[in-house]
Amino acid sequence: MTTTSVPATTAEEIDLQRRPGRWIGHWAPEDGHFWRTVGRGIARRNLIYSIFAEHIGFSVWLLWSIVVVRLDDVGWQLTTSQALWLTAVPSGVGALLRLPYTFAVPVFGGRNWTIVSALLLMIPCAGLSWAVQHPEIGFVPLLLIAATAGFGGGNFASSMANISFFYPEREKGWALGLNAAGGNIGVAVVQFLVPQVIVLGGGLALARAGLMYIPLAVIAAVCAYLFMDNLVEAKADVRPVWSSLRHRDTWVMSFLYIGTFGSFIGYSAAFPTLLNGVFGRPDIALSWAFLGAAVGSVCRPFGGRLADVIGGARITVASFVLMAGGAYLALWSVEERRLGVFFLAFMLLFVATGIGNGSTYRMISRIFQVKGEDLGGTPEIMLAMRRQAAGALGIISSVGAFGGFLVPICYAWAKSTYGGIQPALRFYVGFFLVMIVVTWAAYLRPGARMARARV
Repeated sequence: MTTTSVPATTAEEIDLQRRPGRWIGHWAPEDGHFWRTVGRGIARRNLIYSIFAEHIGFSVWLLWSIVVVRLDDVGWQLTTSQALWLTAVPSGVGALLRLPYTFAVPVFGGRNWTIVSALLLMIPCAGLSWAVQHPEIGFVPLLLIAATAGFGGGNFASSMANISFFYPEREKGWALGLNAAGGNIGVAVVQFLVPQVIVLGGGLALARAGLMYIPLAVIAAVCAYLFMDNLVEAKADVRPVWSSLRHRDTWVMSFLYIGTFGSFIGYSAAFPTLLNGVFGRPDIALSWAFLGAAVGSVCRPFGGRLADVIGGARITVASFVLMAGGAYLALWSVEERRLGVFFLAFMLLFVATGIGNGSTYRMISRIFQVKGEDLGGTPEIMLAMRRQAAGALGIISSVGAFGGFLVPICYAWAKSTYGGIQPALRFYVGFFLVMIVVTWAAYLRPGARMARARV
C-alpha cells in the first residue's frame, strides 16, 4: 500500500481574497496553519503602523499637560485650578470621541480610519501653536482650543478595535498590550521632548510644541495608507457594537477601566501640574514628570502577558491593591511635605495602572469568548462575539477615559475648595478599594462562571 503525501499549503497558495483599497476578504487567525504561514506577518505589520499612529495621537492628546507648566512664562497668568482644567478638558473630549471612533472601524475600515484620524491631529497642533502666542484671547478660548486635543484621545478606541480582529485569542493580550503601550508611551515622549524642543537655540518658543507634531501626523497617515490593511471581517454593520451594550460585563468592565486607564491618563495629565502647584517645583515637572507615563506604558504589555498566563481578574485585583497603597502613600507625603516620597508614590501608581490597563483589556476579549462558548461555540457565534468584543473595547475605552477628565478635576476641586489635594487623595484610596470588591464579586467569586473560566 502506498501513501501519497500532500504538500503543506504555502503562504502564496492561501487566498486572502484581496480587494481594491487594501481590503482582505479572508482572515482566519484562529486557524494555526493560516496564522503561521501568512497571518502573523500581516498582523505584525498592521500592529507596527497602528502603534505609530496611536503614539502620535496620544502625544497630541497630552500636549497641554506639559505646555501648561510654561504658560505663565509667555504672558498667561493661570491659577493651579485653571491649569488643571486645561489638562482635564482634552481628556474629557477624547473620552467622548472614543465612541464614534469605535463605530468608524466597522463603517470605514481600520486602515481607512487610521488615515483620517491621523490627519485630524493637525487641527489641535496648529491651534496650540497659535493660542500660546496670544494671551489676550483669555482663558475660555484657550480652553476651547485645548479641547481639540481630544482628537488624539479618540484614536485609541479605533486602533484597539481594529487590531483586536487581526490576532488570535491566545495572543490578543500581548498584541493589545503592545498596541496600547506604544500609544501610552506617547504621553511620556511628549512630556520629555517638548521641554527640550521649546528652548532649543535659547529663549522660549512654546509654539513649537504644536508645530513639531504636524509633520509627524502626516507621516502617520501616509504610513497607514501605504502599509496597513482593512479587514472585511471588521467592516460590518454597527449592530454588534450596539449589541455589546446589552451585556452587563460591558458596563462592569467600563467601571473597572475608569480605575486603570482613567487613572493612568488622569495622573499623567495632572502630575506635572501637581509637582509645580503643590510643591512649587516646575524644574522637576519639566525634567522628570515624564517618567510616570513612561513607567506605566512599559508595564502595560506585561499586564496583558500576565493576564494571558494567570488570568486577567487576578492581575486586575493586584493592580488595584497597589493603587490603593500608592494613593495612601501620596496622601502621607503631601501632609508631611515629602517631595521624594510623593514622586515615588506616583511611580507606584503608574506601575499599577499600567499593569491594570493590560489585564483589564485582556479580560474583555476573554469574557466575550466565554459567552460565545456558552452559546454553542459555532464559527458564526464566535465571529459575532469577536465583533461584539471589538465594539465593547471601544465603549469601555470611552467610559474609562473619563477618568482622565475626573482625576484633574477632582484635584482642582480639592485645591480650590480646601487649599490642598488631600481630600482628592483620600477619595482615590476609597475608590480603589471599591474596585477591588467589584472585580472580586464579578470575576473571582467562587462559583461565578467567569471565575471558572479564569477570565
